[in-house]
Amino acid sequence: MRAADIMRTSFATVRQSAPLLDAIHLLLETNQRGLPVVDDAGSLVGIISEGDFLHRRELEVEYPEGFWLEWLLGKDEGQFARERTSGLRVDAVMSRHPVWVDDNAKIEEVVKQMDIYQISQVLVLRGKKLAGIIGRTQLLVALEQRLKRSTQELRQ
Repeated sequence: MRAADIMRTSFATVRQSAPLLDAIHLLLETNQRGLPVVDDAGSLVGIISEGDFLHRRELEVEYPEGFWLEWLLGKDEGQFARERTSGLRVDAVMSRHPVWVDDNAKIEEVVKQMDIYQISQVLVLRGKKLAGIIGRTQLLVALEQRLKRSTQELRQ
């Protein structure tokens, strides 16, 4: 089974210049775990996920222990943690290096990426274009279909 066989092809994206509030509304409306971030030409430039909103001064959430090192060294090409946690545009908060697989990747590779990066979804590219998203739900649906087929074959 390949990524293209189970990926979700209907999903919302957000522009990097969008206000953060728009991204929050989209996440809530679409029930997605994260939104692929695209530039004005529609090219993938990042992802903004639920986790990117955890440490916000508006929620009165303190930086986790050890966060000082990230703040000192910066993340995502010199972007400081304090900037990310107080930014009001998508490009200030997004992760600039989203995890992705090719649409021809085996499902094993998708799960491996999820395990390595401790994420709940992986973007799927066809060439250089965003083609889909595979999350845990898509994996569960694929498993359900396989188990149904196996059960039906045993009954015959």
